[in-house]
Amino acid sequence: MSAGEPDSRLAVDVASETGRLPVSRRAVGDAARAVLRGERVSHALLSVSFVTRRAIAALNRKHLGHRGPTDVITFALGRAGAHGPVVGDVYVCPDVARENARRLKVPVREELLRLVVHGVLHALGYEHPEGAERTGSALWKKQERYVARLARGAA
Repeated sequence: MSAGEPDSRLAVDVASETGRLPVSRRAVGDAARAVLRGERVSHALLSVSFVTRRAIAALNRKHLGHRGPTDVITFALGRAGAHGPVVGDVYVCPDVARENARRLKVPVREELLRLVVHGVLHALGYEHPEGAERTGSALWKKQERYVARLARGAA
């Protein structure tokens, strides 16, 4: 497989119902595959969907019991059999990502990729506490290492 060629055993489908994004579908897929490779996953079926505030708020209410929109929700569907692929769905809300980016003073593209990385790590079973301890968690530290690598083009 040549550089930049998608790995067919690490299938990542990217969709958007929100129109044009400041990050390409290819970059999203590449980021997700970089995390999968970095975590030594050899076979995965993931979807990454960019959805509206209304859609993510509905998912948040229905599946997590929380009110209002959030930035990312992941459904880790586990493995298809003992040696089957990791399967998961990641939903990202670009509107909330833009708000995060403004608050954190980072580019929107970076924040969108951060949320993709975050979602993929959740699909792989990583968790973090809520509240102040969140940013000190193993998931968060791992996420920030991947985001830094992506920013350098080294992922």
